[in-house]
Amino acid sequence: MPMSEEFQALSARVRNWGRWGDDDQIGTLNLITPEVVAAAAGGVRHGRTIALAVPLEHEGVQAGFVPGRDNPTRTMHAVNEALDPEAGPDAFHTSDDHVTMGLQAGTHWDGLGHVSYSGLMYNGFDSATITGAGASLCGIHHLRSVVSRGVLLDVARSKGVDVLDCPYAITADDLDEAAALGGVEVRSGDIVLVRTGRMAIYHESGGMAYCLGPSQDGSNAGMGLSSVAWMHDHDVAAVANDTLAFEVYPSEADTLAVHLLQLVDMGLTQGQNWDLETLSDDCAADGVYEFLLSATPEPFVDAVGSPVAPVAVK
Repeated sequence: MPMSEEFQALSARVRNWGRWGDDDQIGTLNLITPEVVAAAAGGVRHGRTIALAVPLEHEGVQAGFVPGRDNPTRTMHAVNEALDPEAGPDAFHTSDDHVTMGLQAGTHWDGLGHVSYSGLMYNGFDSATITGAGASLCGIHHLRSVVSRGVLLDVARSKGVDVLDCPYAITADDLDEAAALGGVEVRSGDIVLVRTGRMAIYHESGGMAYCLGPSQDGSNAGMGLSSVAWMHDHDVAAVANDTLAFEVYPSEADTLAVHLLQLVDMGLTQGQNWDLETLSDDCAADGVYEFLLSATPEPFVDAVGSPVAPVAVK
């Protein structure tokens, strides 16, 4: 079925194809200029660091809800082994391990090759360039350095609740209210972090409760359609939140329309499963909702997503 009229109107409004050249593969991350990074670094006041990644563990946030996005399975393949079998106990010994996991299982970025529609992905590239070998275009490895000013938009706190209900579509007005709560103005090149409070459910009850929602139906509080134009109008470089689906689910109109509009039309990198709980408390305590954010993904060549261990520096 063709996309809804609302979707098509939004697509025409926010599409960035060709904005940074016909060969561009990183989209809105082009907005993170050296000047943006220098200004962000200048905002560091105390050197306090806050980690934003969930632990990578077998009982992690996926809980088997999304097929193929298995939580990490880590095994040891060397345990106190000597390099020289003739060596005595005082010689060099080593332990080593390896892991199998879905690259989007924990805290991660979705690359621009992650989704497509009408046979096209970001910048008009043919979605057929995504094959069993991976993403020959728009692979996550092109995101070589993701460091910018981060801004927390604490939507849950601005509404006076611990956790947003599910389903709930976060609107442009909600983002404005959260910005007003934090006393911040979102600027070009910012990385915006949107808190729903749902990560607290993972901390309290584990991955299955976090994934499925209170009605055990997979419903999600997340970004709504009106937030798409808001991100475009503010020239946001990347956006992440503390949910599995990122956007409201069930969807308002077309299925996972926010993914399509942001990743395909805007070239806006999305992040999911970010742990914003400690950051939320810290920002509320000192009243500062901006920080230097380091969030470069692991550069898996030709991958369409990748784990990230983001750190906010205040």
